Amino acid sequence: MAFKLDNAPYKHIGVPVYNVDLGPEILGKANRNGTILVNMKLTPIEQERVLKHELIHIDQFKNNNLDYDDRNVYWKGRTYPRDKMSEGSPELPLEAEAYKKT
Repeated sequence: MAFKLDNAPYKHIGVPVYNVDLGPEILGKANRNGTILVNMKLTPIEQERVLKHELIHIDQFKNNNLDYDDRNVYWKGRTYPRDKMSEGSPELPLEAEAYKKT
C-alpha cells in the first residue's frame, strides 16, 4: 500500500510524491511519468533529502537529459546498460549532478 506524502512545499512544481516500501537498498526513485517514490522506512529528514535529490532527476527527464527503459539508462546521448552499472552510484554522471545540487 502506498501513502502520498504531504508534498505541499513541492505543489508549485506539480510532482506527486508517494511514500512506499522500496526495500532495504533503495532510498527513492524518480519515474519517467513525473512521480517520485520515497522509501517509507526513512526518517522525515532523510525523506526530505531523498525527495530533493529525486527532484533533480525529474528535472533531468524534463530537460531530455535522462531517460531509461528496462535494459538501459540514457544520459545526454550516452547509453548505460543497467546490468553493467551500479544504479544510484555517485560515479554516474546523472547521479553526480543530483548529488552536487543537493
